[in-house]
Amino acid sequence: MAKKEITIYDIAKQLNISPTTVSRGLNDHPAINIKTKTKIMDLAKELDYRSNKFASNLRKQSTNTIGVIVPKLDSMFMSSVISGIEKIANNAGYNLIISQSFESEEKEKNNAVTMFNSRVDGLIVSLSNQTKDFNHFKTFIKKGVPLILFDRIAEDLPSTKVIIDNFKAGYTATKHLIEQGCKNILHITSDLNRNVYKDRFEGYKKALLDHEISYKPELFITNDLSESAIIDCFKNDVLKRKTLPDGIFITSDFAAALAITTLKQAGIRVPEDIAIIGFNNDLICKVTEPTISTINYPGKEMGESVARILVNHLKGNGDLGITNTVVLNTDLVIRKSSLKKNKNKT
Repeated sequence: MAKKEITIYDIAKQLNISPTTVSRGLNDHPAINIKTKTKIMDLAKELDYRSNKFASNLRKQSTNTIGVIVPKLDSMFMSSVISGIEKIANNAGYNLIISQSFESEEKEKNNAVTMFNSRVDGLIVSLSNQTKDFNHFKTFIKKGVPLILFDRIAEDLPSTKVIIDNFKAGYTATKHLIEQGCKNILHITSDLNRNVYKDRFEGYKKALLDHEISYKPELFITNDLSESAIIDCFKNDVLKRKTLPDGIFITSDFAAALAITTLKQAGIRVPEDIAIIGFNNDLICKVTEPTISTINYPGKEMGESVARILVNHLKGNGDLGITNTVVLNTDLVIRKSSLKKNKNKT
């Protein structure tokens, strides 16, 4: 049987003092003398007393917790975002409740219900690829629980948003391949329902247009960027084409690494035959052969920015504007995988 939970009433009874005195002693109230505080703390330790922080926080209308919902935790980018959020939140006295939607709208909705019922003080979200209905977040908005979206956002959802300029990043990546002499550039990305992939795609098309290269629908592929999807894409599509692309812009470093491996197995040289650029600047970029050119996505900075905005609001030091959007900078990182021309080598 489970052992009975010790309460302040049990401590008060044994010490023959009031529960109020015990409560104040445990909270280091100045009205309680040191001798009494010591007796209270010693007995609490002996009896394995645990403070009911949840009940205490409910009375204060705060739980000192922040909810975070992300698509997946299996990337360096998302891990770095969480690291940034946790650093700022913990330093401000907040704990995190983290959940994954696994790219499912239904799972995301269930996660949101759990966060709401856990009475989180604020909610930070990066949307799943499948999410099209946002009513599960409107409950938070109605109750005045601050909501911040990052990375994958919904423009129509009234909340503060922290993003990068994905259009500019897509343009920059494509322009780099064009400058390397590529004219037949394949773009591989994920679901265009999400802003990040849609905006990168638009940047890709604009770079082609500005350099007088026609956009060709056959040079555009969408999938979930998983290992199986990328390998299947190359083995059963790209490698079977009569005319191979001379450049590939793929919106995932992991997928770019898989692409390089698959192409090399087929006897195709990177970058001599096909130049490749990825996205995120994950560690894998530095350990492949050739190393992978990419767009540096400031994950930790994004996490810190999101958490700082939310914490400042919760502490009364800032206001969350429903149309406020923070845009972080990105950088082009040039490595061997895209260098058809011998320049800017890093």
